[in-house]
Formats: sequence, structure tokens, C-alpha cells
Amino acid sequence: MPAPPQDARSRVARVVRCTPCGADAFVLELDPGEELAPVRASRFFMLRREDGTSPLVPRPFSLYRQQRGNLEFLIKAMGRGTRALVSAPAGSKVRLIGPLGNGWPTIDGDGPDWVMLAGGVGSAPFWMGIEQAQQGMDGKTPVRKQQVHLLFGAASSDLLYDFKGLAGLGVSAHAATMDGSHGHRGHVLSLLAQLQASGKVPERVRLLACGPERMLEATAHLAFERGWDAWLSMETWMGCGVGICNGCPIPTRAGGPRAGWPNVKCCVEGPVFHVREVDLARRVGAPT
Repeated sequence: MPAPPQDARSRVARVVRCTPCGADAFVLELDPGEELAPVRASRFFMLRREDGTSPLVPRPFSLYRQQRGNLEFLIKAMGRGTRALVSAPAGSKVRLIGPLGNGWPTIDGDGPDWVMLAGGVGSAPFWMGIEQAQQGMDGKTPVRKQQVHLLFGAASSDLLYDFKGLAGLGVSAHAATMDGSHGHRGHVLSLLAQLQASGKVPERVRLLACGPERMLEATAHLAFERGWDAWLSMETWMGCGVGICNGCPIPTRAGGPRAGWPNVKCCVEGPVFHVREVDLARRVGAPT
């Protein structure tokens, strides 16, 4: 069985602040009590309030930003667990388990341009992804700003969480909304097609995608059709985050690099997978 990451720890953090972001999300800033080493973008932490307000099982969240020694999480208020976290007062205690999982691959400047596809709160792992791409990682060539394209899709403009801040990082940033209230009218892959047709995005690219299940399925289909490399940051039900509970299986792709097993565990072998590794069409019971 794959082991949890060696740098993962369970600790008690304190809430610094919780700031509204868009119509229904918040940025929760936590002081972990000690400065953590830089965390690769798209790794995650399990969070739970310590005062009994949260459900017993913690919830997984991608790290949004890491700055001033604190950790920030973009949280969409949906159910009991997320509502408890975003209503936590300053100074209250939060159980913080992580960092967990594996993040984005090294985003380097040697090869085709990168297209980051964000759907709704799936924008969470891209802020740090952009920063780390520009800094260079693993001894690879840093990317130039024009080599990274952020395409952010949502139902409406008030769900484009902190789009202005992301665009302010200097990359080529474009928005799509289903109701046409901001940017391209339609979904994020139709925006990609439009940008490629106009020459603003090259024909051959590498994809990083995080968002709703159907968006990820469509991204995987497009990547296979065009012969592109693509990585998907997945979301699943999780009970532990460290590979024990078996609550987060994702079917493997026949003939792919992980086909020796019928499933992979999203928490320890993901949450990021190359499209050749997993078969989302066979997935049952994914969160909605």
C-alpha cells in the first residue's frame, strides 16, 4: 500500500481570518504554529474545527496560498463541514493534517505552452501553480509569463473566485461564464477552442485541469483526441487522507501505467493524475 507523504503531520492551527471571496466562498487563513517547507501546488490538507462544530471526519482542501508562514484555503460553503470552517472565529483551533498527496508535475519552460483549466472552486491549486512555474522547480527552466494561459470557467461572474487576483500574477488569463456575465459565453473548453482559433493559444499545449467531474472527463477526452499531455487534479470522498480507509478509489485506465490495479487511491497516489492513468468514465459515486 502506498504510504502517506513523509512530510505529513497532524497539528492544531489557529484561525487568523476568514475573508469572503465571490458569492459563496471564503479564504480561510490559518497559522500552523510553525513555518512549513514550501508545499507543491495541488497538494492538500484535511481540515476540521476542534470545538465539535465540524463533523468528526475532516474535509480535504487544496492549499490555495502559502505566505508569511501561514496557509490559506479557498473554501466553497456547501455543507455542514465547510460552513463550520468558514464561520470559525479568529483564534479558534482547527485540526490541520498534511501536506498530503502529490501535486502538479514540474511546470517548466521547455516544451509546449501550459493551459490551466479552472472550473469554479477548482481554481484553488492554480495560484501557487503559477507562482511555482515562474520561480522554476526541480532545476527546470522557469516558464515565461506568456507560456502559461489560465482559463477560468464558472456559471456566472460572481463565481469566478478572485479572478482579478489570479490575472494579476501576469499570465495570459481569460474567463468564461455560462450566462455570459463575464468573458466568453460558454464553458471553459469552448473558450480554449476560441483562443486557439484566434491564435492567442498555440495548437499544441499541455493541460492542467481542476474542476467539476464532467469538465475533467471532457478535458481527458480532448487530450486523448489531440495527443496532448494532461494532468487532472481530482476530488473524491475521503475519510482519512492517508490511504487507510479506502474511501477514495478512482478506476485505472486499461493499458495505462497503473493498470496493474483496478483502482488507485486519490489521497496518496493523487490527487493529480495524468490522463493515461485513470478512467473517469468508469467512476461511480463521485461527489457532486
